[in-house]
Amino acid sequence: MNSRRCGVQALALALILVITAQRSSLAATEPELPNPGSVGGIDKQQQIQVGLQAMAEVYQQMPVLPDSNPLSQFVQGLGKKLAQVIPQEYSWPYQFHVIPQKEINAFALPGGPMFINVGTITAADNEAELVGVMAHEMSHVYMQHSAKQMAKGTLAQGIAGVLGGILGSRGGTLGTLAQLGVNVGAGMVMLKYSRADEAQADAVGAIIMYKAGYNPQAMADFFTKLEKEGGANGPQFFSDHPNPGNRAGAVEREVRSLPTKAYRSGSPEFAQIKQRVAGLKPLTAQEIAAQQQAQSQSVKGRLPATEYPSRDTQIFTHDLFEVSYPKNWQVFGDRTSTVNIAPPSGVSDNAIAYGVLISDYQPEDNNATVDQSTHALLNTLRQSNQDMKQVGNDENIRVAGVTGKSVDLIAASPVQDATGRAQRERDWLVTVPGRRGNLIYLVFIAPDADFNTLRPTFDQMLRSLRVK
Repeated sequence: MNSRRCGVQALALALILVITAQRSSLAATEPELPNPGSVGGIDKQQQIQVGLQAMAEVYQQMPVLPDSNPLSQFVQGLGKKLAQVIPQEYSWPYQFHVIPQKEINAFALPGGPMFINVGTITAADNEAELVGVMAHEMSHVYMQHSAKQMAKGTLAQGIAGVLGGILGSRGGTLGTLAQLGVNVGAGMVMLKYSRADEAQADAVGAIIMYKAGYNPQAMADFFTKLEKEGGANGPQFFSDHPNPGNRAGAVEREVRSLPTKAYRSGSPEFAQIKQRVAGLKPLTAQEIAAQQQAQSQSVKGRLPATEYPSRDTQIFTHDLFEVSYPKNWQVFGDRTSTVNIAPPSGVSDNAIAYGVLISDYQPEDNNATVDQSTHALLNTLRQSNQDMKQVGNDENIRVAGVTGKSVDLIAASPVQDATGRAQRERDWLVTVPGRRGNLIYLVFIAPDADFNTLRPTFDQMLRSLRVK
């Protein structure tokens, strides 16, 4: 009898241990990101194209910090950590940029481009709070919220027709983007999201944070902070992101359902970035709008509307490289020489005011590294232009499948202001190792006030570069 009782007790204990182990195993299982589904009538490539066109409009109408800026690099580093947890089959070409704007806001465009206001970095008390905002925006792209809104809003008139308008001529881009729920202008960008979209972005963003090792509670903390500011002058974030109702509480409930784990602690880099932004004077939305209006009036007087880079491109083949460029620009030079690719009025008297110079440089030391060759090239360029100065440090950049160097420079522009004085010119030098022991280099050129307007075109040309 006692042996039978002991056997029953042993069996019961074994069952309890098995059940406990199963529960522990389930509790330890990390949550998975949901299947985002598909969008009828708009494929992935079209979403990416729409996002790139919208990004070009952002660059034209708002100041955007260069990728070499420490703030941009820090945000890009955070974005990379988050993007790594996205399943490959649902991945997007995420990009991360910073706008020197005072208002607290962030937005993600269809296909992956994302912009974070400096005001958001200022408002974040720790790295996880900033990551929470970024994870929320990434979720809008991941769940294809913009594309789903496009499909709803353009069904009657035909999605293909609207996409054809935005991906065609430059003329009506802003109006067509507005039809697709992307409004760019007046110092801000607004996208049409429903409250259901916002709730879903909060929930999915919490999972992205968790999988990247950040405590999702920080997202709830940041929303609580913003809600306390409230009122008519509350954060711009809530103007663009309608509150689905007690979003902080909803995120907290999501957090409680997640398995316990050790989260990342704050990085020293975040403290350094906070010190850097504390010394900045970011612009308000009204100041950006006024600046853009004044700039657009002045630009029209220098570069004819017909010479703004067209969406259509063609390929120039050189003996050392191949590159695509806007069809309404011209190539000055031939396949064996240094070439300038520019709008017709961008070059005069052998001076280039708008466009790109492409050439090659042969270092004296055939064993020199790309870094050494780039600095030798910089010395040569400075000798020919004493006014040229480097801004910040040179950075590594991936071009044509290899690692090159990126350097921001300033100089005097051939373009003059109303008083007849030379304006400041921005030059972006990019060097790429050639296949003959040489260095292929590109200098993207524009007056400082106009550089961001042409930056998307310069980026596109750089992406198209192929070294022979």
